[in-house]
Amino acid sequence: MPNTVDVNFHGKRHTDFDLARILKAQAQCFDKPITAYLCGVSIRARAGIGVVFGHKRKDQYGRFGDGHLIRTSDVLKVEREGRFWVMTTVNSRYVLATFQRVNGRASLRQFLRLSRRQHHLSPHVLQ
Repeated sequence: MPNTVDVNFHGKRHTDFDLARILKAQAQCFDKPITAYLCGVSIRARAGIGVVFGHKRKDQYGRFGDGHLIRTSDVLKVEREGRFWVMTTVNSRYVLATFQRVNGRASLRQFLRLSRRQHHLSPHVLQ
């Protein structure tokens, strides 16, 4: 029995399709700087949830590391730039490389429909 254990609690491997879409997105020019690329994205409770790749704030402790699940700050807008959707949050801009299989695109459509009305951001302090 080996004495080493390899555990990755918050990670996921990118599929070949994810990586191909990320490469296409990296080759595209965007209007403003991009913080990271997200795969398997869905939007829930005004936050984007997905698997991160190429995050600009990746650090030595593994925060924002490739393959980690991420929950973004409140989504302000999502708009199409070229072949990709770009999600702008309170703090960052993410390219949506792929969507979650079952309900990712549906969550995008729902967010776009609801965001045409007023924006109600999450409170800074919960009571």
